[in-house]
Amino acid sequence: MPLTKVEFRAGINKEETDYANSGGWVDGNLIRFRKGRAEKVGGWFKRGTNTFLGIGRALHSWISLAATRYIGIGTTFKYYVAEGDNYYDITPIRKTSTNSITFSASDGSSTITVTDSSHGAVSNDFVTISGAVSLGGLITADVLNQEYQILLVTGTNTYTITAKDTSGSTVTANSSDSGNGGSGVDGAYQINVGLDTYVQGTGWGVGTWGASTWGSASAVSALNQLRTWTHDNFGENLIINVRGGGIYRWVEDNGTNTRALELSGITGANLVPTVALQVITSETDRHLIVLGADPISGSSRTGVIDPMLVAFSSSEQDLVFEPLATNSAGDVRLSSGSFIVGGLKSRQEILIWTDTSLYSMNFIGPPLTFAVNLINEGSGLISPKGAVNAPNGVYFASKTGFYFYNGSVQKLPCTVQEYVFDDLDLGQAFKCFMGLNSEFGEMWFFYASITDGTGEISRYVIYNYEENHWSIGNLVRYSWLDAGIEDQPIAGVTTSSTQCLFNHEVGFDDYQDPMTGVFIESGDLDITEGENFAFVKRIIPDVAFVKTTGLTNTPAMNIVLKRRDFPNQTLTTDSTTQVTESSTLSNVRSRARQVVLRFESDDDTTSENQLGYKWRLGSTRIDLQPSGRR
Repeated sequence: MPLTKVEFRAGINKEETDYANSGGWVDGNLIRFRKGRAEKVGGWFKRGTNTFLGIGRALHSWISLAATRYIGIGTTFKYYVAEGDNYYDITPIRKTSTNSITFSASDGSSTITVTDSSHGAVSNDFVTISGAVSLGGLITADVLNQEYQILLVTGTNTYTITAKDTSGSTVTANSSDSGNGGSGVDGAYQINVGLDTYVQGTGWGVGTWGASTWGSASAVSALNQLRTWTHDNFGENLIINVRGGGIYRWVEDNGTNTRALELSGITGANLVPTVALQVITSETDRHLIVLGADPISGSSRTGVIDPMLVAFSSSEQDLVFEPLATNSAGDVRLSSGSFIVGGLKSRQEILIWTDTSLYSMNFIGPPLTFAVNLINEGSGLISPKGAVNAPNGVYFASKTGFYFYNGSVQKLPCTVQEYVFDDLDLGQAFKCFMGLNSEFGEMWFFYASITDGTGEISRYVIYNYEENHWSIGNLVRYSWLDAGIEDQPIAGVTTSSTQCLFNHEVGFDDYQDPMTGVFIESGDLDITEGENFAFVKRIIPDVAFVKTTGLTNTPAMNIVLKRRDFPNQTLTTDSTTQVTESSTLSNVRSRARQVVLRFESDDDTTSENQLGYKWRLGSTRIDLQPSGRR
């Protein structure tokens, strides 16, 4: 019989059964579709050799007037500004203690007890100590005068640290360490850390250890929420906010060795919100917009978040929030929903999502300054970073599916919706985020999987908005930034227990290792609607390989032939055939009512032979002959 050309539909379809999805794809990993054809996604590579502390859940890029490129990185511990491959800690200082710190050490222990009255720290906070002298033995001045992460808060006036030398190696006290560090010891405390995971509710036990008194309930604050940051530019300056905490400004002119300062404490500040859920700059009219601000009470702010209040500064003045007849400052309270989840700058408007609804905020000028209109109810945002701007509109995720906004809200038909949302860990939904990969016309949505059970981001779904199809896969990423000031997308990554940034769409490998587990699998193929058995005797592959320049090894991938006689039977693997650039045909022998083709990377060869290439499928031909009814 003549060969049959098998043309598969683009995209992964998990809404149909494997049998009903004949001629389509039912599963895959690290695969994208381009011009309707399946291919391995691009690789990624670490930016430089430096690392940072904490999980990087927020990224922001901009260019100064002097053409300096910056990336802001908000982590679970700190906030950094990256210039080139260097990370500069600009985390705000919460409190400075002057001449008030003393130490005590025990012979044979590396744990140092620090005494500082009303320090206000919580476990895992960071403090920079200066002015200390030696305790008399191995706990020298060099050991003490460093930045430390607090090991445990043991009381209102005490906490412990683990002594280390300047290289980071642990130091153990000896019997001579009987001093207290002197009378001139200062401590600069960074703002309190939050949580690296999301905790539902505000009851007993919620929040960072040592953040409140025993048995007391916790209020909603930066201490008991997943530590996420928002950030935007007001001119060259960077405005940052830790969700549930304060608002800060970093002045680019002051240099990367300076820290961000609390906006409400800067000279000239006039009723600046002291806490917030998010900050956004309205670029055309130059207002600083604060989502979830604390309201004004008399001549000050309350210090308690109103989760539905939107406050905005006067135009061109990020420090002026007092509404006056002579300025454009003001506020408005949303009514649909219980709290603001997030906001996004779009074309000529700012979009604000609550947990149930979508609002549009537009500058209209005095006396009202902004018009805020309810666009849609029933399509709230799943997480603060669950929306992204694309060339054709805004894509966002709610707890019920994926949506598109371009003047009106539409729910996206999705061939993997049940697969994704049945598996999405709603308890960690605030970790979900959406990113754009504009080079390929793709929206990427990353989420924590119930199946994987890690409570952390481990899977993704891709929507190709130019070709209208979906794909899925497994990949651990914590944040995403589309190509812009950099030539490739950037992602926050954990590697070897350290945090760093990766450039994506660089080469074809997983940093310095092969990209493993790459595959795509078809739905069931049959003849005469499965009435007859089919005999498969040959497969003629059509695979294109793209290699790194100068590659000397031979690129390869595998075609796996699977079979079953009834749709609900478990698939049986009949054969695995390696395909290279020179492969012509694969002789196979399989008899079944349904057959399945799986195309995968050849992970069994040596690592060297797996590096430096990708593969792209064309039109596979298969010799599929009738072979009776029994």
